[in-house]
Amino acid sequence: MSRSTAAALRSDATVHDAEDLDAAVAAVRDQVGWAPEMALILGSGLGRLAEAAHDTTVVSTTDIPHYPTSTVEGHSGTLVFGTLEASRVVFVQGRVHLYEGYPVQQVAMPVRLVHALGADRMLVTNSAGGINRTFEPGTLMFITGHLNMAFASPGVGAGAEPARAHENAAAFYDPAWTTRAEQVAVDLGLEARRGTYAWTLGPNYETKAEVRALEHLGADAVGMSTVPEVLQAHRLGMTVLGLSTITNPAAGLAAGALDHDEVLEVSERVRGDLMELVRGIVRVADE
Repeated sequence: MSRSTAAALRSDATVHDAEDLDAAVAAVRDQVGWAPEMALILGSGLGRLAEAAHDTTVVSTTDIPHYPTSTVEGHSGTLVFGTLEASRVVFVQGRVHLYEGYPVQQVAMPVRLVHALGADRMLVTNSAGGINRTFEPGTLMFITGHLNMAFASPGVGAGAEPARAHENAAAFYDPAWTTRAEQVAVDLGLEARRGTYAWTLGPNYETKAEVRALEHLGADAVGMSTVPEVLQAHRLGMTVLGLSTITNPAAGLAAGALDHDEVLEVSERVRGDLMELVRGIVRVADE
């Protein structure tokens, strides 16, 4: 394939992606007449965090053209627009994962959508397995860095532009917002830690050998989401805060098999604390 042909294909793909995003934005604006300031992407079992908002409008993702549909239990497939701590927010319920068969660009499409709607900040939450041996189930971890073990990025593919120097230099997880969020946790009497999150493809849990390798690489927690969304938000210039709920020890670090029901059970147990923490995080976002 010649360079000119490849460039033409990338150009066509870019136009097509832009048209898809425009259609999605128009569908949402038909139902919501205001712009959110912040997006909150909710992980497994955490969808009920949206109950903390008021004056809400719920948009089903099935009504949004080109929006990927989640196939995972605990992900409901809605956008909830509302007011939280005097800020206009949108909760993304129904995260999709790379292992569900979507290309990574489509996995990150919800981030492009909420940004196009007006959000310039993003709080991303997930449920994760604990690799750090001091992390008990229920531990809250602010993400300060990640390992992209799936080696995929929404910046790779047709129509993507190379990352600019300032994008590579900027922090993926905003240090100032993280520090303020930690103080909120302290004020609430919650124990929260900092750590590095490792993204693996899934859908299977990691093997004992893989967990040992990730521990050696410096990972404190491991999961199957979040990094594509953070990479996309970073390219768009959004301010990001990451928060993991440690729902179980990673494979080989505790007796017994791992299962998704355990993830949902621990998420439910810490839901009340998380709701209060999220309210505080939103409140201090612009301080």
